[in-house]
Amino acid sequence: MKNNLKDRTKAFALNIWKLCSDFPKSREYNAYVNQLIRCSSSVGANYRASQRAKSRADFINKLKIVEEEIDESMYFLELLIETSENNQTEIKSLHSEAGEILAIIVSSIKTARTNGK
Repeated sequence: MKNNLKDRTKAFALNIWKLCSDFPKSREYNAYVNQLIRCSSSVGANYRASQRAKSRADFINKLKIVEEEIDESMYFLELLIETSENNQTEIKSLHSEAGEILAIIVSSIKTARTNGK
């Protein structure tokens, strides 16, 4: 597993994409899969943007977007856990990875706020 958060968030998005490519093409799954692909890829994109922030406030705001997108990814993974009988191990592994990324982001936001005071 990659340690660099930039690489880790990118790998998360790619692994979600691979997972989603295995789901049946149906109206029901497409709604969840499309949203999951969007929010999971937004995690890495917004994390990268946070690394180019113009100020501490900008950095925190961008990390808050990452926090929202990774939490949304977890929600859609939970829906897939409950609605799909396939890929359970992989879905749960990705959910766990999302939880770890979320914890890192929340900690980073707290640290940035503390250091700004």
